[in-house]
Amino acid sequence: MHRIVIVGGGAGGLELATRLSNRFGLRKPQRERNVCVTLVDRHPAHIWKPLLHKVAAGSMSPASHELSYAAQGRWHGFDFQQGELVGLSRSSKHVMLGAVRDDQGVELLPQRALEYDTLVIAIGSTTQYFGVEGAARHAIALESVAQAERFRRRFIEACRRAGAARGSENGVLAPRMQVVIVGAGATGVELSAELRDAACELSQYGLHDLDPTHDVGIVVIEAGPRILPALPERVARATAERLGKLGVTLMVGESVARVLPGSVLTGSGKRIRADLTVWSAGVTAPPVLSLLDGLNINRRGQLVVRDTLQSETDEDVFALGDCAACEWPGKSGGVPPRAQAAHQQAAFLVEALTSRVEGKTLPQFRYRDFGSLVSLSRFGAVGNLVAGSGEGLYVAGLVARGLHASLERMHVAALYGIRRMVLDTMANWLRRSTNPRIKLH
Repeated sequence: MHRIVIVGGGAGGLELATRLSNRFGLRKPQRERNVCVTLVDRHPAHIWKPLLHKVAAGSMSPASHELSYAAQGRWHGFDFQQGELVGLSRSSKHVMLGAVRDDQGVELLPQRALEYDTLVIAIGSTTQYFGVEGAARHAIALESVAQAERFRRRFIEACRRAGAARGSENGVLAPRMQVVIVGAGATGVELSAELRDAACELSQYGLHDLDPTHDVGIVVIEAGPRILPALPERVARATAERLGKLGVTLMVGESVARVLPGSVLTGSGKRIRADLTVWSAGVTAPPVLSLLDGLNINRRGQLVVRDTLQSETDEDVFALGDCAACEWPGKSGGVPPRAQAAHQQAAFLVEALTSRVEGKTLPQFRYRDFGSLVSLSRFGAVGNLVAGSGEGLYVAGLVARGLHASLERMHVAALYGIRRMVLDTMANWLRRSTNPRIKLH
């Protein structure tokens, strides 16, 4: 039996495990199989990472969007092992998993090893703090549901705790509480709009007596010359205009030198008040990749792969998503760390690993950029659609909002199938029609 082990249950890893299981019919009795698939993740459940800013703002409940890995494995026929990747032995073809502990530190599962014939590493990325003092300690990153929920609770508490007395800075009426978001990529920009919407909703339900526009300050700090540096300038310009109308303060061309409790110091010497600080300034490859038994990594710590997504060092090891350094012919920097890249690589590996099991020549991966979309909560959406070369077609309004919503639905369809995706969409619509628009507790 050919053993395929997929480490990482993000957008790419879980889609790959699900599609491979469907391809090889792994719900059949074990004696009839010639392939087994095992998915590994340190968490017990999956949530689509681009939705975490909605969890942080309270506009989406994680309980209605999380998917249990064990349940998905039961439905589609793959095995699930919880644990964190801690090592690799390429000579004996074993991947090592760390022990799993509960909230009190009690060991639930011991450290263990899994055998593989084909290994796929899809562990994504982690927050890059760029050595900024105090950033890891005093700022909140949005890498997991736990972090997003922690921020949501602290945001509500900060709004309710804001004092009645208004202060002033340089003679200008100041906000009574303020959130600073470091990094104006898609996550930072989308979070700023969601927080403005959340402040309005909390006010309407009486959870605070603040003016949701003037008393709740939202500041986005970006070291580059403009927001959304990875998107076309027209999209960035339109987004900046909309955020300005929402009362979001944009500080571009301003680096962060230090994060303190209650404030952020910039490179130019400015001190920005921060009741809450969110760090979304960039990502880097997980440090464990540098410890994996001689696999080649680039200066960003990503695994260097060929156009078949096989490691340059070992043809039995594949990588996809943010942790993989894959060339993009004609472009500098390689395939970007985006959900659509992981989705395309997962679809490619279904075919490639099928060919590998059947002893055929592996195809070559070619990334295709379909554009990018930015959601601004209920205030709209903007983006560009790429067809061929150039910046693509600019979209905004209802069209952009519909296209943005369809991205997550496509991911759900890849995991559940079309019929269950439609039912899930209807269930979410009914839930929104009978519950508050944001989580209030």
